[in-house]
Amino acid sequence: ARFFEVSNRAWRSGGASDPAADGKGRERERGRGASNMVLVLCLGDLHVPYRTSDLPQQFKDILLPGKVQQILCTGDVCSSEMFSYLKSICTNVHIVKGQFDEDHSYPETKVVKIGDLKFGLVHGHTVIPWGDISSLGMIQRQLDVDILISGHTHEFRTYAYEDKLLVNPGSATGAYSSKEPSTTPSFCLFDVDASKATIYTYKLKDGEVKKEKMFFEKRG
Repeated sequence: ARFFEVSNRAWRSGGASDPAADGKGRERERGRGASNMVLVLCLGDLHVPYRTSDLPQQFKDILLPGKVQQILCTGDVCSSEMFSYLKSICTNVHIVKGQFDEDHSYPETKVVKIGDLKFGLVHGHTVIPWGDISSLGMIQRQLDVDILISGHTHEFRTYAYEDKLLVNPGSATGAYSSKEPSTTPSFCLFDVDASKATIYTYKLKDGEVKKEKMFFEKRG
């Protein structure tokens, strides 16, 4: 797999290369193949209302209804109200069970195929040690996925691992964790085009949304 990172200076919010811009901008940039593009919101560890009151307004201003086609959530949504909010952004929501979710019907793991890429979802509280790369790699192999999305640590991380990609989108609300009294709010968007994905990361620091852009391409 090819996986590399581009400085956040390479794009600006609202520009044609920003997936948070309107769909016409993406179509102009990607050409005729844009109809096959799928924009996927990846987030988790919301912990509303127990650890925080809501998603930051700066993120809500970005995540408007009709922008994304699928949502992948690592769990700990915690309330039906927050689940309803996610459904208002996009009706196609995939969630796995977190440690504190009220809805016990969520599965422990889930595999979702988007384009030619297979995404795996797991919350991560059963991974020992928490966030351990080799342990997450074992789950990735068990699920047989190209990209494994996990959470629980509330810390954004991306790793290239054995030609696959491991992603932790962090906590979208910046909810405190068992290790840290406060965390940086974050989420990411995957712009999937067949076996390729452009990953846009969003982090809220000092009241400003900081952005970075990365690429992943499936081998073979």
